[in-house]
Amino acid sequence: MARLIVNADDFGLTSGVNRAIVELHQAGVLTSTTLMATASATDEAIGLARANPGLGVGCHVVLVDGEPVLPAEQVPSLIEKDTGRFPPKLTTFLRRLFTGRIRTAEIEAEAAAQMARLRDRGIRLTHIDTHKHTHMFPPVLRPVLRAARAAGIGAVRNPFEPEWAIRATPRAGLVRSAEVAALQRFGPYFRRVLREEGFVSTDGTIAVAATGVVNADTVRALLAKLPQGTWELVTHPGYNDADLDKVRTRLRASREIEREALGAIAEFEGIELISFAGLRAGTMV
Repeated sequence: MARLIVNADDFGLTSGVNRAIVELHQAGVLTSTTLMATASATDEAIGLARANPGLGVGCHVVLVDGEPVLPAEQVPSLIEKDTGRFPPKLTTFLRRLFTGRIRTAEIEAEAAAQMARLRDRGIRLTHIDTHKHTHMFPPVLRPVLRAARAAGIGAVRNPFEPEWAIRATPRAGLVRSAEVAALQRFGPYFRRVLREEGFVSTDGTIAVAATGVVNADTVRALLAKLPQGTWELVTHPGYNDADLDKVRTRLRASREIEREALGAIAEFEGIELISFAGLRAGTMV
């Protein structure tokens, strides 16, 4: 039997995103979410997580397009001097990362601070992932894993989408699909490091190439092709409301469509829905 983690990113982004995540969990189609430590609706999300103990909650570590937990003077290589925030664009972050201008010790310290902020509020973290999937890149992976281990967390998202899922994704743009496929070159390093560090994960993610265009047909197409193993369906549901208008994100109307689309999961039998808390020791990519 195939096992599926249905995870919603961006818990805490807005009240509308929080509401969609909880509604889908209570409807029985969403098993997991990852919580941002410094977003505008984080406090509300923490309360909702406590009220829904069956919802697996991880830490959505933010190193791009967000606000640090640590003071600026402790993470100067991670932030923009004029704003005190992380770079708004992934390309800016990667340019700094691969030219050696970001200190890995600061990545570890900030990731640890974000996890600690959530744990200190009573959230039992099931796993970690990262905003914009930054942990797929080698200079980010080990420091984030070190922070997770220190927090007692042993599971992490495998951010790599297999070729079968990319091919099975309707409406995925050619450019987006090519980008997702090209990033596979970091996969062998990722898998080796997870084995060395003793972390568990899934066999891969699905719907990454479809980010922003997920609808019910996308969900049905991917689940119809789901092979044996353990997979994560990466989702971004929400309500496109006034609060979301205030947030820097390209995912607006698509969150509404995706919220409705996830109901299609209930049509499928023979797929076991789990959270990251259900990963068995030894599960590996």
